[in-house]
Amino acid sequence: MRSVTSKKTQGTQQSTPNSSGGGSESKSGSESRSGSEASGNGKAASRQAYVPSAIGKREDANVLRAKVLVAFILLLAVTGVATATNLLVKQQEQDNFENLFEGYANQILTVASTRANQFIDAMDSFASSIGAQAAAEHALLNTSWPFYRIPEWSVQAEILSDLTGIDDPFIGVAPIVQEDEREDWNKFAGDQNPIWYQESIENEGYTKMTVQELVSLTVPFIYFIDREHGSMPTPVSQPGEVLPFFQSYPMGLPVGSPIMLTNIDALLSSAGTADVYRITRRTRKATLGFTRISDEYDRLIPGSQLIQPIFNGADTEADDREMVAVVLIRIPWLDYLKQLLSEGEDGIHVVIESACPLVHEDGTFTARDNLTKAERNVVTYQVNGPETVFVGEDDLHDPNYDAYVVSEVFVDMRIDQLQLPEGSCVPLLTLFVYPSAILEDSIKTTHAALYTTVVVVIFVFTILVFLLYDYSVGRRQRIVMDRIAKQDRIVSDVFPTAIRDRLYENQAKSMMNGVDSDMLDEDGPLGLGETYVGKSSSTHGSAPLADLFPSVTVIFADLVGFTAWSSAREPHHVFILLETIYGAFDKLAYRNGVFKVETVGDCYVSAAGLPEPTDDHAVVACRFARECVKKMKDVILKLEVTLGPDTSDLDLRTGIHR
Repeated sequence: MRSVTSKKTQGTQQSTPNSSGGGSESKSGSESRSGSEASGNGKAASRQAYVPSAIGKREDANVLRAKVLVAFILLLAVTGVATATNLLVKQQEQDNFENLFEGYANQILTVASTRANQFIDAMDSFASSIGAQAAAEHALLNTSWPFYRIPEWSVQAEILSDLTGIDDPFIGVAPIVQEDEREDWNKFAGDQNPIWYQESIENEGYTKMTVQELVSLTVPFIYFIDREHGSMPTPVSQPGEVLPFFQSYPMGLPVGSPIMLTNIDALLSSAGTADVYRITRRTRKATLGFTRISDEYDRLIPGSQLIQPIFNGADTEADDREMVAVVLIRIPWLDYLKQLLSEGEDGIHVVIESACPLVHEDGTFTARDNLTKAERNVVTYQVNGPETVFVGEDDLHDPNYDAYVVSEVFVDMRIDQLQLPEGSCVPLLTLFVYPSAILEDSIKTTHAALYTTVVVVIFVFTILVFLLYDYSVGRRQRIVMDRIAKQDRIVSDVFPTAIRDRLYENQAKSMMNGVDSDMLDEDGPLGLGETYVGKSSSTHGSAPLADLFPSVTVIFADLVGFTAWSSAREPHHVFILLETIYGAFDKLAYRNGVFKVETVGDCYVSAAGLPEPTDDHAVVACRFARECVKKMKDVILKLEVTLGPDTSDLDLRTGIHR
């Protein structure tokens, strides 16, 4: 028998047996009803057990990969944006730090330079004023240097102190005394010291000592401290000019000294002072030197001394003026660097470096590159608003901030190196300003962490929204996929795998060809509804599925006595009987590889040799028919208790057509 499978609305068209008996030709529909027509439960078994669609699995895997990719992209995005935000905010803070420090540094340098110029101008004016006074008195009283006492000395020195901007500087006047004038000088100083002592006590309000006590502590000759012989005052016996201190401000004994400075030779008492004086003597210009000054606690602290020349006569511009004395002022840098910044502007390191190394006691210099740490003329201060703290000698700023240095020549006396004595150097002070961790920490904020956290929170919120949306879409998708899977299971139970796949392929082609999606939704994924029925296949743009099977065997099985039995039963009894029997037959069909064609009432139609052709289809059909008869008896015996004793009267009649 030959069988042809054709796509129809319901059931199976079967051809009549071939009269030649050489076989039969059958057309079995590719769309037969699922399960028993009476039961309608869709539990019919096909030759192959249902397997979930590979397309569904593949799409699920693709969706999972897409989710993983999106999650990875979101992770990269949140990491990148958070990192970029953090770096941008930190860079902004760094820019603010650099701009703020640059402003502070420029302010420090500007104030320091202004004070330096003010200080030097004040010294120059003071020296010119003293020279003019001496010239005027010389014309009236026939007095001349070095035998000249500055009247109202403490008043003029106090005015100079105010002009320099230094709280308590040491100011002294030292006339240049030639070797042949020493004896006369000693007598002149002895006569004049009580006079200017008394003036200073009255003007300064000095109460610690009387004039007589001060005179008693004054050495009556030009001297120096002989440190090799018990630090005793020793008369100066060296040839050449000497530079004895005469009048000084403020009044009183120097810190740590039991005698007055009056008459001490500045040249022999300090190698540093002698070197600065030699430069001043040679260049006839004011000279600034690096030195150490005793503070109120008798500690040596870094400072500077300026020697300003005093010339004889009122003509300050004459090149042939005679240098007759010097004004020496010593200032501690700690006082000079106060009031540079406002309150709260802390953590600025100021390094002061002198271009001249310290002069040894014998007057020699050490080459700059060979200076030891103790010999370097470098000191470091920390500016904290209006206050300044001495950090220590040497360059002690934080090297991590080397790149931020702002420097400027602090004091340049504009002295020609060629005018200096051999072995001397151009006195030059330079200020180097550096930030510190204190300043940087004051600029740092939590904005970087805050903004980064905000960005992360926004991304986390976005991810949560994405996950919620994904869950919602996934839930809807699962509902849709569950419906499709159920339909696919039904289709897989009704049709063989090859037919099912071809139906799917045709449906996909129809959708690609523009079939109305609303119609497809109404008819189901395969368009099996009534809308599809009654329309020609051309409506969907695909030809009917029809395969020719030259050799198959058809099995017919119907219940003997069913009509009489069912007329005396309730509908649900009939449903139970047919469902149980046909369900058992479906399992036997699946096990034997028999294709169930349809059920019509109490008739069960199936075929062997399709949709997968086999050579032993007749044998399979016979075996299946025999097993159905046996199974029928077993099922009837079990149902007799439920459906009544006459149920056992039912029998199965089978027919095989090849």
